Amino acid sequence: MFRGCAGAGRWGRGRRKSFLAAPLLLILLAGVLHADWDFNLISQRAEKLYGPLGDGKARIDEWQALLERLPELDEPAQLEAVNRFFNASLRFRDDIEIWQQNDYWATPVEALRKGAADCEDFAIAKYFTLREAGVASEKLRITYVKALRLNQAHMVLTYYATPDAMPLVLDNLINVIRPASERSDLLPVYAFNAEGLWLAGKGGGKQVGDAKRLSRWQELLKKMAAEGFPVEPGR
Repeated sequence: MFRGCAGAGRWGRGRRKSFLAAPLLLILLAGVLHADWDFNLISQRAEKLYGPLGDGKARIDEWQALLERLPELDEPAQLEAVNRFFNASLRFRDDIEIWQQNDYWATPVEALRKGAADCEDFAIAKYFTLREAGVASEKLRITYVKALRLNQAHMVLTYYATPDAMPLVLDNLINVIRPASERSDLLPVYAFNAEGLWLAGKGGGKQVGDAKRLSRWQELLKKMAAEGFPVEPGR
């Protein structure tokens, strides 16, 4: 179970011992979204599922407006815009405070409705937004790290311009996107995306799983499907 967010080691082949519980190492991003998102449908479904959106409706509308602007930008500018949007739109709060659960993975809609998110929710929202904007899955990894200064588990989104590139880190702790080489405060443990799961190590790490295993992530995808997102099982 993933618990705790902070409020590096070598980013890339070579194994590291996980500081998190072993079951979470089986989590894979076993699904992707396809087709344009119908925000009228999504808002209607969200109200039926969760109740009135309140101020969250404005945040969801702003999210839609962001997605409409992203195709006009190159990828570095897309990263900046998405990172800035979610860091500004969501307050960091622990899952216990938001959901009264130790570990809850919120959909982007749930997070925007609440206006608050734990670290994994920031990374998840940024991932799906960039995927919808057209950024290839292989360039993005949701990455579990240890925040060394706070001695806590943490989660970020990493972007690889090329397979062997030093990743850029999109983090809710800071607004500036920096290369992982400049984030000595973060120790990478493992990462996942639609293609599978990697243990941290030089050059992108060693792939240790594929996207066929069931996981907590699939529960998230089911919630997104119920919200009206065109979810398709992992490819």
